[in-house]
Amino acid sequence: MARVGFIGLGIMGYPMAGYLAGKGGHDVTVYNRTAKKAKKWVEQHGGSVAATPKEAAIDADYVFACVGNDDDLRSVTLGDVGAFQSMKPGAIFIDNTTASAEIARELETEASNAGFGFLDAPVSGGQAGAENGVLTVMVGGDEDVFARAKPLIECYARMVGLMGPCGSGQLTKMMNQICIAGLVQGLSEAIQFGRNANMDIEKVIDVISKGAAGSWQMENRYKTMNDQFYEHGFAVDWMRKDLAICLAEANKNGSTLPVTALVDQFYADVQKMGGNRWDTSSLLARLEK
Repeated sequence: MARVGFIGLGIMGYPMAGYLAGKGGHDVTVYNRTAKKAKKWVEQHGGSVAATPKEAAIDADYVFACVGNDDDLRSVTLGDVGAFQSMKPGAIFIDNTTASAEIARELETEASNAGFGFLDAPVSGGQAGAENGVLTVMVGGDEDVFARAKPLIECYARMVGLMGPCGSGQLTKMMNQICIAGLVQGLSEAIQFGRNANMDIEKVIDVISKGAAGSWQMENRYKTMNDQFYEHGFAVDWMRKDLAICLAEANKNGSTLPVTALVDQFYADVQKMGGNRWDTSSLLARLEK
């Protein structure tokens, strides 16, 4: 059993922290910006509530964070009451936030100078993956640090991979989101095309999902898309945040992302329709407005 701090109890962090306490059997102290949610988590899973990220990290062997963006991450780590102010030497900070590779490298430098480890470890799998403890975790950092942290990360994951040095986890997540953007747009166009051609969508998907067109998105989202139900957790607002990170990184490394840039604008259209909190499969709604 390890002493664990967990910062950020959103729709992803809440169940992830729960698996660390339940499946992992670790002693977990949680911090959340809304204290009421942290108290609810403790009532459900045990452990204790910290008043600040700094307090959550005191005497912790491992500290996890799952917050919104680069600015949130800097606040909970480097701020006056940030976790980096109290991390003990030899501890490890695992960041599950989807953020930039730049902030990951910045925080690793700060951690190294202070004598503790840092891993950037964004996740994929959405709300359902977090709730079922089957996330995919893409990690950047030193091999020795990764080897020590991996058993804890596996509490809420079915796949954990070290992708390279610090920042590689975030770069892998960017590639993941680039792939998803194109897949969802293609699936949306196919469903609209099939409807306009008076095809039986369920019959068609049952066949083509077993061939070269098959994907996780097709298997798991076509039915709800066909029913115009877009309440699966990973919101359009969050996807646009992620795609902005992808496009900014592409600008730095000289990559060309025409499909990603176009789909990002399609998601902007969904936002204008009031679909900020719809899930990413709502690209279909844009086609049918």
